[in-house]
Amino acid sequence: MTDTIISSHKKEVVIGFDRPFVVIGERINPTGRKLLAAEMAVGDFSRVISDVQAQLEAGAHMLDVNAGIPLADEPAILAQTIELVQSLTDVPLSIDSSIVAALEAGLKVYKGKALVNSVTGEEDRLETVLPLVKKYGAAVVAISNDETGISQDPDVRFSIARKIVERAADYGIPASDVVVDPLVMPIGAVRQAGRQVFELCYRLQRELKVNTTCGASNVSFGLPNRNGINASFMSMAICSGMTSAITNPLHSEIMNAIMGADVLMGHDPDCMRWIRKFREPAPAGADGAEARGRRETRRRRPGA
Repeated sequence: MTDTIISSHKKEVVIGFDRPFVVIGERINPTGRKLLAAEMAVGDFSRVISDVQAQLEAGAHMLDVNAGIPLADEPAILAQTIELVQSLTDVPLSIDSSIVAALEAGLKVYKGKALVNSVTGEEDRLETVLPLVKKYGAAVVAISNDETGISQDPDVRFSIARKIVERAADYGIPASDVVVDPLVMPIGAVRQAGRQVFELCYRLQRELKVNTTCGASNVSFGLPNRNGINASFMSMAICSGMTSAITNPLHSEIMNAIMGADVLMGHDPDCMRWIRKFREPAPAGADGAEARGRRETRRRRPGA
């Protein structure tokens, strides 16, 4: 079985086939969040601080950190954000950027073994990102597309994932440090999007023996009741072998689906995590004190 170890300077998180599903909180990302983007661009990280706390309280095991702000100094802002987040929590981080200089800026300041998000199958990306991953001893998200775009054929995506794993090995990066993203497309636009991912997760685990992740919310884009679709998707993806996802932990419906899937897959020994979260508190007097009080009251005579 393959374990992918991600760490901060104090804490390890293990992504693995027979381990609890790893939730990577997606909220520290200015894409589509105008207020957050504007604040981060001028050095105001108050919203980042609140997002860190909220995601941890909701059950995130890791946090994804992105600073993709148009016309801003992304390398500097990403490095500053990573340093801030690591001062607030000891959970490991995913360093998220499409700009290689930003990835390196983040890796330079990161304390621990980061997850680099991401590398694709294009030759220039392989030749620039993989050396960074090796240099800083990180793990990497491998997205299964290349110069030809995103294929609707799962076999093509699998071949691209295998190519990235093989190229990573050429740089001395083991398969255990490659976490493949099979690419989740919007189900409203691509009818087979769910089946494509489920098939790929199954093959990636059994044939390439790599862990998997995805941007889970993509599946419901454009649909009503997105959390309902996302929760169903997460349960089915976990059953198919997916081992982590970048998602929003603030949606309890999704988190409950993940925890329930862990129980049903045998990844929650004795159901203890489920029981600790959902067990109803003991009723008042469960220790017998209240019951004794009621019996004594019934024995008293009027006016006694």
